[in-house]
Amino acid sequence: MKSQAGDPWYIHAALYLVIAILAVILIKVAIIDPKNAVEQDKFWRTESRLRMNNIKAAEILFQKKYGSYTDNLEKLISFVKEDKFVDSVVNAFDSLTMRPANPFKPLSNGEFTPESLKLSPKSFQAYILQIDTSISIDTTINRRGAVVRVDTVRVLGTKYYLEDPDGYGTVGDLFNDALKNTSSWE
Repeated sequence: MKSQAGDPWYIHAALYLVIAILAVILIKVAIIDPKNAVEQDKFWRTESRLRMNNIKAAEILFQKKYGSYTDNLEKLISFVKEDKFVDSVVNAFDSLTMRPANPFKPLSNGEFTPESLKLSPKSFQAYILQIDTSISIDTTINRRGAVVRVDTVRVLGTKYYLEDPDGYGTVGDLFNDALKNTSSWE
Protein backbone atom coordinates (compact mmCIF):
# COMPACT_ATOMS: atom_id res chain seq x y z
CA MET A 1 0.00 0.00 0.00
CA LYS A 2 1.33 3.43 -0.95
CA SER A 3 0.73 6.72 0.81
CA GLN A 4 -0.75 9.77 -0.87
CA ALA A 5 2.73 11.03 -1.81
CA GLY A 6 3.48 7.76 -3.53
CA ASP A 7 6.00 6.50 -0.94
CA PRO A 8 5.53 3.13 0.75
CA TRP A 9 4.10 3.30 4.33
CA TYR A 10 7.19 1.75 5.96
CA ILE A 11 9.38 4.70 4.86
CA HIS A 12 7.04 7.09 6.71
CA ALA A 13 7.03 4.78 9.74
CA ALA A 14 10.85 4.67 9.75
CA LEU A 15 11.04 8.47 9.49
CA TYR A 16 8.59 8.87 12.42
CA LEU A 17 10.70 6.42 14.43
CA VAL A 18 13.90 8.40 13.66
CA ILE A 19 12.16 11.65 14.67
CA ALA A 20 11.01 10.09 17.97
CA ILE A 21 14.52 8.75 18.73
CA LEU A 22 16.13 12.12 17.96
CA ALA A 23 13.57 13.89 20.19
CA VAL A 24 14.41 11.54 23.09
CA ILE A 25 18.15 12.11 22.57
CA LEU A 26 17.62 15.88 22.43
CA ILE A 27 15.65 15.84 25.71
CA LYS A 28 18.37 13.78 27.38
CA VAL A 29 21.24 15.96 26.15
CA ALA A 30 19.52 19.34 26.65
CA ILE A 31 17.61 18.77 29.90
CA ILE A 32 18.49 15.64 31.84
CA ASP A 33 22.32 15.58 31.54
CA PRO A 34 22.86 19.25 32.55
CA LYS A 35 20.53 18.79 35.53
CA ASN A 36 22.53 15.76 36.69
CA ALA A 37 25.81 17.65 36.21
CA VAL A 38 24.54 20.58 38.30
CA GLU A 39 23.36 18.22 41.07
CA GLN A 40 26.72 16.41 41.07
CA ASP A 41 28.63 19.69 41.23
CA LYS A 42 26.42 20.88 44.08
CA PHE A 43 27.14 17.65 45.99
CA TRP A 44 30.91 18.02 45.47
CA ARG A 45 30.83 21.66 46.60
CA THR A 46 28.80 20.86 49.74
CA GLU A 47 30.92 17.82 50.61
CA SER A 48 34.19 19.67 50.05
CA ARG A 49 33.11 22.61 52.20
CA LEU A 50 32.06 20.25 55.00
CA ARG A 51 35.50 18.64 54.85
CA MET A 52 37.21 22.04 54.84
CA ASN A 53 35.15 23.11 57.89
CA ASN A 54 36.34 19.94 59.64
CA ILE A 55 39.96 20.71 58.70
CA LYS A 56 39.46 24.21 60.13
CA ALA A 57 38.10 22.70 63.37
CA ALA A 58 41.07 20.32 63.54
CA GLU A 59 43.52 23.19 62.96
CA ILE A 60 41.91 25.21 65.77
CA LEU A 61 42.19 22.25 68.16
CA PHE A 62 45.80 21.65 67.07
CA GLN A 63 46.62 25.32 67.70
CA LYS A 64 44.98 25.23 71.14
CA LYS A 65 47.08 22.25 72.14
CA TYR A 66 50.45 23.04 70.52
CA GLY A 67 50.35 26.83 70.14
CA SER A 68 50.75 26.83 66.34
CA TYR A 69 49.04 25.50 63.24
CA THR A 70 50.36 22.67 61.07
CA ASP A 71 50.69 22.32 57.31
CA ASN A 72 50.84 18.53 57.38
CA LEU A 73 47.50 16.84 56.70
CA GLU A 74 48.79 13.43 57.83
CA LYS A 75 49.87 14.90 61.16
CA LEU A 76 46.49 16.59 61.52
CA ILE A 77 44.63 13.34 60.77
CA SER A 78 46.66 11.36 63.32
CA PHE A 79 46.10 14.17 65.84
CA VAL A 80 42.32 13.93 65.36
CA LYS A 81 42.35 10.12 65.50
CA GLU A 82 44.70 9.54 68.45
CA ASP A 83 44.94 12.57 70.73
CA LYS A 84 43.14 12.51 74.09
CA PHE A 85 42.54 16.29 73.93
CA VAL A 86 40.49 15.86 70.74
CA ASP A 87 38.53 13.00 72.35
CA SER A 88 37.70 15.16 75.35
CA VAL A 89 36.46 18.00 73.13
CA VAL A 90 34.46 15.68 70.85
CA ASN A 91 32.75 13.96 73.79
CA ALA A 92 32.10 17.15 75.81
CA PHE A 93 28.75 18.92 76.22
CA ASP A 94 28.07 22.63 76.07
CA SER A 95 26.66 23.52 79.50
CA LEU A 96 24.59 26.44 78.19
CA THR A 97 22.80 24.75 75.31
CA MET A 98 23.14 21.15 76.55
CA ARG A 99 24.29 20.13 73.08
CA PRO A 100 27.38 18.14 72.17
CA ALA A 101 30.46 20.35 71.78
CA ASN A 102 31.79 18.25 68.90
CA PRO A 103 33.40 20.73 66.46
CA PHE A 104 33.39 18.22 63.58
CA LYS A 105 30.38 18.24 61.27
CA PRO A 106 29.01 15.03 59.79
CA LEU A 107 29.64 14.59 56.07
CA SER A 108 26.97 13.90 53.46
CA ASN A 109 26.97 10.20 54.32
CA GLY A 110 26.02 11.07 57.91
CA GLU A 111 29.26 10.58 59.80
CA PHE A 112 32.66 12.18 60.22
CA THR A 113 35.82 10.19 59.55
CA PRO A 114 39.29 11.66 60.11
CA GLU A 115 40.54 10.16 56.82
CA SER A 116 38.12 12.45 54.96
CA LEU A 117 40.30 15.43 55.87
CA LYS A 118 42.95 14.57 53.31
CA LEU A 119 41.31 14.39 49.87
CA SER A 120 38.80 16.49 48.01
CA PRO A 121 35.71 14.50 46.95
CA LYS A 122 35.72 15.50 43.27
CA SER A 123 39.28 14.94 42.07
CA PHE A 124 40.65 12.98 45.06
CA GLN A 125 43.58 15.39 45.27
CA ALA A 126 44.96 16.47 48.63
CA TYR A 127 43.80 19.81 50.00
CA ILE A 128 46.39 22.57 49.80
CA LEU A 129 47.40 23.52 53.35
CA GLN A 130 50.06 26.12 54.12
CA ILE A 131 51.26 27.90 57.26
CA ASP A 132 53.09 31.20 57.59
CA THR A 133 56.71 31.56 58.58
CA SER A 134 58.03 34.74 60.09
CA ILE A 135 61.67 35.47 60.75
CA SER A 136 62.78 38.28 63.02
CA ILE A 137 66.43 39.28 63.16
CA ASP A 138 67.88 41.22 66.08
CA THR A 139 71.44 42.53 65.85
CA THR A 140 73.42 43.47 68.95
CA ILE A 141 76.14 46.10 68.41
CA ASN A 142 78.74 47.18 70.98
CA ARG A 143 79.88 50.78 71.62
CA ARG A 144 82.54 50.67 68.96
CA GLY A 145 80.01 49.73 66.29
CA ALA A 146 81.09 46.11 65.96
CA VAL A 147 78.44 43.45 65.64
CA VAL A 148 78.45 41.30 68.77
CA ARG A 149 75.77 38.81 67.72
CA VAL A 150 72.79 38.35 65.47
CA ASP A 151 69.75 36.66 66.96
CA THR A 152 67.33 35.05 64.54
CA VAL A 153 63.92 33.95 65.72
CA ARG A 154 61.77 31.85 63.39
CA VAL A 155 58.06 31.57 64.21
CA LEU A 156 55.99 28.95 62.38
CA GLY A 157 52.26 28.54 62.17
CA THR A 158 50.61 31.67 63.50
CA LYS A 159 48.28 31.66 60.44
CA TYR A 160 47.23 29.01 57.94
CA TYR A 161 45.70 28.87 54.47
CA LEU A 162 43.56 25.99 53.19
CA GLU A 163 42.46 25.70 49.56
CA ASP A 164 40.33 23.19 47.72
CA PRO A 165 42.20 21.89 44.63
CA ASP A 166 38.91 21.88 42.70
CA GLY A 167 38.16 25.55 43.40
CA TYR A 168 35.29 25.22 45.89
CA GLY A 169 36.72 27.72 48.36
CA THR A 170 39.46 28.68 50.81
CA VAL A 171 39.86 29.06 54.56
CA GLY A 172 42.18 31.52 56.30
CA ASP A 173 44.93 33.76 54.98
CA LEU A 174 48.70 33.82 55.42
CA PHE A 175 49.01 37.60 55.53
CA ASN A 176 45.88 39.03 57.14
CA ASP A 177 44.92 38.36 60.77
CA ALA A 178 41.37 39.54 60.10
CA LEU A 179 40.83 36.53 57.79
CA LYS A 180 42.15 33.97 60.26
CA ASN A 181 39.79 30.93 60.33
CA THR A 182 37.45 32.66 57.85
CA SER A 183 35.90 30.65 55.03
CA SER A 184 35.51 32.23 51.61
CA TRP A 185 31.89 31.03 51.29
CA GLU A 186 30.68 32.45 54.63
